[in-house]
Amino acid sequence: MRAFFVVSSALLLVTLTHCDRPAPSAAMSQAPLLAAAAASASANAPDAKNFVAHLVGANEVPPRDTRAQGELKLQLSADGQSLEYRIISSNIDNVFMSHIHIAPVGVNGGIVVFLFGPVAPGGGRTDGVLATGTITAANLINALAGHPLSDLIDSIRVGHAYANVHTNDGVDGVNTGEGDFPGGEIRGQIRLAGPQQ
Repeated sequence: MRAFFVVSSALLLVTLTHCDRPAPSAAMSQAPLLAAAAASASANAPDAKNFVAHLVGANEVPPRDTRAQGELKLQLSADGQSLEYRIISSNIDNVFMSHIHIAPVGVNGGIVVFLFGPVAPGGGRTDGVLATGTITAANLINALAGHPLSDLIDSIRVGHAYANVHTNDGVDGVNTGEGDFPGGEIRGQIRLAGPQQ
């Protein structure tokens, strides 16, 4: 038995030292593992479920001179059938509605879902949570009416959806300044939030 072990060990050593291929390096031995891990990670990576938009007057078309700001946060349900949202605003007066529109940066687009309102103009100062809620396919209007919620999500993922907040002081004349931009005072393109792999 001892002779068999010695002969087997000797053959193994001869094979390893007289082989035409190069000795494996650390990089070569880890390459298959790294490739397998990367493939596994990308195959197991969930689709992004969180979205955000930072709203400012400079993003409106045409741009608005305002100190107002806002933030929209959206979270897609695990089954992809609903979006929970929270829209927050600050330094803004006379908010009377807020929506999600479909259009790329720099282009005005049609409303596809209400986030807030409409309420009566001239409502005064708003700082904090403007609205929270849930969006489903039943809430989609105009160009997306009758479409699945996934059509809105697809538009968001490619950067073709934005949120804005509209203001109106209730006094004759429009676009007279802060608190009176019925076409929209602050706007932000909706984008993926967090890890994007």
